[in-house]
Amino acid sequence: MQELAKGANAALAALSESVDSVVVGLNWSSPTGEGDADVSVLLLNSDGKVRSDADFYFYNNPVAPDGSVQLLGKTPTGDGSQDRIGFDLTAIPDEVARIVVAASRYEGAHFGELENLRLTLADGVGTDLVGFTITDTGPMSAFIFGELYRRDGAWKFRAVGQGYYSGLAGLATDFGVDIDDDAGEEEASAPVERTPEEAVRARVPAPRPAETAKAPARPRTAKKKVTLPKGPRRTLAENDSWREARLFPVSALKSDRDREARATSVLLSVMAQVPEFGRRLTAAFGAPAGRMETFTEVTLPHSDSPRRPDGVIRVERAGKLWTALVETKTNGNALRSDQVQAYMDIAARRGYEAVITLTNDVELEGRPLVDVKIDGRRKHKVALRHLSWAEVAHQAQMLIQHEGVNDAAHAWLLRELLHYLQHENSGCHGFQNMGAAWVPVRNGIDDETLCQGDPRALEVVESWERLVRQVCLRLGGELGHKVLPVQRSRRGTDPAARRALLADQLCDDGRLGAELRIEGTPGVLALTADLRTGRLRTSIEIPAPTQGYPLAAAKRLVRRLAEAPADLHVETLVDGGGGPRGTLERLRPEPGDMLPKSGTPVTGFRLSLLKTMGSTRGNAQSSFIRSVDEAVHRFHRSVVACLE
Repeated sequence: MQELAKGANAALAALSESVDSVVVGLNWSSPTGEGDADVSVLLLNSDGKVRSDADFYFYNNPVAPDGSVQLLGKTPTGDGSQDRIGFDLTAIPDEVARIVVAASRYEGAHFGELENLRLTLADGVGTDLVGFTITDTGPMSAFIFGELYRRDGAWKFRAVGQGYYSGLAGLATDFGVDIDDDAGEEEASAPVERTPEEAVRARVPAPRPAETAKAPARPRTAKKKVTLPKGPRRTLAENDSWREARLFPVSALKSDRDREARATSVLLSVMAQVPEFGRRLTAAFGAPAGRMETFTEVTLPHSDSPRRPDGVIRVERAGKLWTALVETKTNGNALRSDQVQAYMDIAARRGYEAVITLTNDVELEGRPLVDVKIDGRRKHKVALRHLSWAEVAHQAQMLIQHEGVNDAAHAWLLRELLHYLQHENSGCHGFQNMGAAWVPVRNGIDDETLCQGDPRALEVVESWERLVRQVCLRLGGELGHKVLPVQRSRRGTDPAARRALLADQLCDDGRLGAELRIEGTPGVLALTADLRTGRLRTSIEIPAPTQGYPLAAAKRLVRRLAEAPADLHVETLVDGGGGPRGTLERLRPEPGDMLPKSGTPVTGFRLSLLKTMGSTRGNAQSSFIRSVDEAVHRFHRSVVACLE
């Protein structure tokens, strides 16, 4: 990878043969684990201005209709998160001369509060081509990281590193975008109760006569507020024993082979019929925007015996084909290295671009699911990528419940897909087994025989990290917000070293810990599984108001927690240690008991719930995994939601 200094540039064609589509990643981390930023993209003409407001892509407008630009969302990294943007350079209109890649902060925050700001640019098969590290941020609320631009018919990249004091709105206005952050604010924030069907119909624009059509609305940089449907529609069934007819039935699934074949066919067919959904799943793998067709049980020659991958995805763009082979597993079945290697060889020989594995397992950063050794001569041509069923369900849920699709029939298809994936017979339940090391490690903690360096402890830490990532996907899908695990580690620490340190800590204190950052939440949700006591703790720390009387702040907090569980633990935080603590039930009549008798200044409050964790062994989804999922969802629903 070529490292660029500020102001330097690089020609993409000189670095890779696969630059028709590229993925730009923006990285940052926060010392507190709470800081974040949002990416934005502007398409500029030769005058340095957008052609129209539609050339401005950000959180309220994340995807170009032609697929040339797509904000792919955030993924956790070793010390923070990475926000990725996919570009199909073959689809960028000829009149676009420059593509500006920027990021912004909000609510008074600035980039000087973040660390490790860095941009990377990868080609269509995932190979990093250039990197740019930013060190001089300062109190800027918006920042241009870099830009793609045309020169003599070829694309080049320039490292920019220019800051703005005026935030996203100021940056966009500078490039000719007409911002309207005052219009419609009241309507955007007003809650509306709708059934799921009404919510879908509300997202489908009604036809309007040409003579009465309104001009396109100007973009609003204020984040959209989404209200979830409050309840299901009234059923027409005579009694509860009647079951609604489903497009994808699951009653006939009897074997793992049946489940794999049905799940593959269901998913690939919906991907081909719902362009927004298919594009969302394939853009991260380097696929261009274009006409998609999907196939199952395709026979391909390989040595003496032909191979039959579970599926094939083909995308046509400007007469060119992008092809990926798909290997699917359900019910927690593991991938076979020899099988995946054979598909990699077939893909390389036939000029295909990718092999995609799809299982219940969740991929970890820097830790491949399959130990496949790829021939170095073919590595730059074929990408091996992984997708989990939890990620598929998350993307479907985000589209139909929060972001919306442009066609009511497409919304119905996605709803049927989501129902299928969530059914107990489908086998697509996501991560569901803590692994063979789980019971020996728990026993070793109980009898104090688990020692540092035990490889089984590392296996449990990896399983725990997969579980936490899946919990983030499920919670984020329900809320419609970004939910990401916070990775607190020293700068430059690689994922393997971080997990080894956590494994040693597990051996010492018998605890597994994680932190979740939920968009729009004042604080980080902390999760601790104490394997010695068999208890789960979910908690959040909120800062105390900087102005006003402490007693007024205590009373206000108790009022906000009116619907919270009575057994919620409330601890007052003071400089130099902990303060008074008690259950919400005891503190409700006397909020003043939360304040230190000595008058020590209060810095914040820690709210915690305790729950007995499950311990069932077996190959099905364990009660431990269920209890972790339920603990996080209950804490958010009954406590965190009161604070938002």
